[in-house]
Amino acid sequence: MDTILLHPAYFPSVAQMVAVVHCKQLVFEAEDNYQKQTYRTRAYIAHSNGKLLLNVPIQHTGDRQRTKEVLVEDSFPWQSQHWKSLQAAYRTSPFFEFYEDDLKVLFERKVETLWEHNLTIFETLCDLIGIEKDYSTTDEYFKDPTQQDLRYLSDAKTERNFELEPYIQVFQERHGFLENLSVLDLLFNQGPNTLHYLESQDIPFKP
Repeated sequence: MDTILLHPAYFPSVAQMVAVVHCKQLVFEAEDNYQKQTYRTRAYIAHSNGKLLLNVPIQHTGDRQRTKEVLVEDSFPWQSQHWKSLQAAYRTSPFFEFYEDDLKVLFERKVETLWEHNLTIFETLCDLIGIEKDYSTTDEYFKDPTQQDLRYLSDAKTERNFELEPYIQVFQERHGFLENLSVLDLLFNQGPNTLHYLESQDIPFKP
């Protein structure tokens, strides 16, 4: 893939990170209107009861907002709740302790805008996985962009089968392989092999 257009996601899915490692240039959409029920605010992890949703609360104004202007709600400790969920889910995984200190700071820092937080997460994940990828952002919204439009990957309401190669997961004996969770699931289970896994996946990205 040459240039792709994505939405910054909250701990993005494996499929989104596959697209990132295969593209030559990465552009993040900055001028769209915020939409509910997307991976902008959602991430799914493996849990003892199956897939568990981590959801970032936002401040609703009642008016349309651009995603980069959305403020995160801080009236309750959602960050510590998310971190405790990750600890409970992955403390027995092979590599959780290896990445724990680097990731914990993301759940302790003060968060104001969703946009800035998601970009910080993306940069941290790239550093931990070993992805060397610069990105740019849009300065205008286009319904039909010139880049390969992968903004649909942020849609959390539509189930898609990406036919990802299974890897060993926590709770797999109980639930089977859970496809396309947050890339954190891949990182905690595969560790330094995460980049090789992402590079080896061949997804025919289509809306």
